[in-house]
Amino acid sequence: MWIPRLRTRSRPVPVVLAVTVCLSVAIAVGVVFAAGRAGPDRTTASADRYTEIAAVAAAVLPPAGPDASTGSLTVACGRNERGHRNADNLVVAPGVVGGAHHTHDYVGNVSANALSTNGSLATAATTCAGGDRSTYYWPVLRRLDRPGTDVHAVGGGADGNTGAIVTPSSVRVEFRGNPVSKVVAMPRFLRLVTGDAVAATAGDAHVRAQWGCSGYPERFTTTYTRCPQGSGPTRTFDFPSCWNGLATDSPDHRAHVVFPAVNGVCPQGTFPVPQLRVTLTYDDLPHGTRYAVDSFPEQRRDPKTDHAFFINVMTDRRMASLVRCVNEARRCHAK
Repeated sequence: MWIPRLRTRSRPVPVVLAVTVCLSVAIAVGVVFAAGRAGPDRTTASADRYTEIAAVAAAVLPPAGPDASTGSLTVACGRNERGHRNADNLVVAPGVVGGAHHTHDYVGNVSANALSTNGSLATAATTCAGGDRSTYYWPVLRRLDRPGTDVHAVGGGADGNTGAIVTPSSVRVEFRGNPVSKVVAMPRFLRLVTGDAVAATAGDAHVRAQWGCSGYPERFTTTYTRCPQGSGPTRTFDFPSCWNGLATDSPDHRAHVVFPAVNGVCPQGTFPVPQLRVTLTYDDLPHGTRYAVDSFPEQRRDPKTDHAFFINVMTDRRMASLVRCVNEARRCHAK
């Protein structure tokens, strides 16, 4: 049988080049995707990620005026000893299981997840003293010298969040007053957010990250902190406290409750409510251990993306008691 001879003097080179280019592009795209989605440890050791706490100045607090509400109520909610964690975000992505693409720690309401409703939250058990069924949550912190147990899970290694999750040594939940006026009650099921989970790519407009060290009160930075021997990293979440008096949520989850001015004055058309501060302390983290907060893959665990959420599930009676305590300048503890 006669087999025609293929002409190979002019065609093969372009074909080979085209195939080579296509393969190179495919490999490059795969590498970029892998690095952004599930790289081993996306926290670099660059100097701009860490700050010595001794170099951080203490914040200057506004003085209390004659009509200030200077009391506070502390709620003991534990430190998530039960390991209530998931990759959901009930405030931003209700109904979307795994929608956070990073893992959240919870205290308070033990049922909180993407499928929760106001009704289910109102009837669930809680870790908080006095029956406060509110939910408080934030991204987990991980130590980078140990592997995590969720290396293949959504929110964990599948989203590039590597390392062993660290349970805080303490969690302080405190509601405070306003330095210039009395406060009014929060409505039930009010949603609050502080910080910005996409700050690394969206800019600093909503950054509220406050990293510090135990034993150094009111010293905060937006970078990870290096603490001296005997001190551990802290994360302090100050929530907005000027409510528009109408809504329990808004499309961006921010417009209905905003932050006061530096002097504590709320913008026109808003009313001061008790200001929530949650402080996490990690004194059990061995000195010098590298750590990182969970984040969306593209945020690469940037410390300024730290953020937290709150849903008020207190009864009206309990909220009224909180408001009286704060407005009467008392120091109260939920019972």
